[in-house]
Amino acid sequence: MNSHSRTGILLGLLAAAIWGGMYVVSKVVLEVVPPFTLLTLRLLLGIASLAAWIRWQGSWPQLSRGQWLRLLGVGVLGYGVSLGFQFAGTQLSTAANGAVITAATPAFVFLFAWLLLRERIGRRQVAALLLSTVGVLLIIDPFRAGVYTELGLGNLLLVGAAVTWALYSVLVRQSTQQLHPLAFTLIAFIGGLLVTVPAAAVELRTHTIGTLSAGMLAGILYLGVISTAVAAYMWNKAFAVLPAGMAALTFFAQPVVGAGLGIGLLGEPFTVQFAAGAALILLCLWMAAQPDRISTKPAA
Repeated sequence: MNSHSRTGILLGLLAAAIWGGMYVVSKVVLEVVPPFTLLTLRLLLGIASLAAWIRWQGSWPQLSRGQWLRLLGVGVLGYGVSLGFQFAGTQLSTAANGAVITAATPAFVFLFAWLLLRERIGRRQVAALLLSTVGVLLIIDPFRAGVYTELGLGNLLLVGAAVTWALYSVLVRQSTQQLHPLAFTLIAFIGGLLVTVPAAAVELRTHTIGTLSAGMLAGILYLGVISTAVAAYMWNKAFAVLPAGMAALTFFAQPVVGAGLGIGLLGEPFTVQFAAGAALILLCLWMAAQPDRISTKPAA
C-alpha cells in the first residue's frame, strides 16, 4: 500500500468518525432548529470556511459553464437531497439508527462504482450488498415500526440517504479526477443550497426556531465547520485518491461512533435486533474489504 492509499484511507476514516458524532449533535440541535433550516446553516458555514481556505491558498480553477452545471448537479444530489433525507430522517428516527442504517452506504457504492466507473464487483461484494440490506431491514423493522409512523418514515428517509450518498460519492470519484477536491467541495455545497434554501423557506412557515443557547450555537458551528467543511473535504479527497469501492469501506467508522454515542449519551435503546442488524452491516463491510476481491482495473 503506497502513501497516497494510506492517506486516503486515513482521511476517509476521520471523515466517517466525525459524521458518526454528527448524528448525536444533530439529534440535539434538531430539537430547536428544523432540519432544512439547519442544513442551510450548515452549508453556509461550510462555504464560508472553504472560501477562506481557498482564498488563503490563492488558487481557483477556470471552469466552463457546463462544468459548473454538472458540479452543481452533483452538489444538489449530495448536499441537498441526500443530507436532506439524513437530517429529516434523524429527526424522526434515532441517532443510533441514523448512524447504522446509513452505514449500508459502502455496499451501494460498490454497485454504483460498477455501473458508472466499471470497477469490478465480485461475488463477495454481491453477498455484502445482500447482507447489508438484511441488516438495514432488521434495524428499521418495518413490520414493527410501520411505514406511516414517525419512526418508520424516519428510517425510510435514512435508507434514502444511504443510497443517494453512495451515488454522490461515486460521482465525486469522477469529478475530482480533473478538479481539486477543495474546489469541488465548495461548488457542491453551493449546489446543495439550491435545494435547502427553498425547502427552509417553506419549512419556516410552519416551524419556528427555538431558543439558541451557547450549547446550541456550538453545535451548529460544529456541524457547519467540522462535519461539513472539514469532513466533506476529507471524504472527497479520499475518493479522489482511492478506488471508489475501497474508499467507501472507511465508512465503517461512522456506525461505530454514531451508535455508541447515541446509546451512551442520549440513552437510546440497545436491542438484540439492533445489534444483529449492526453486526450484519459490519460483516458485509469486512467481506467487501477482502483484498482478493477488490480490483482497481476497469471492467472489460
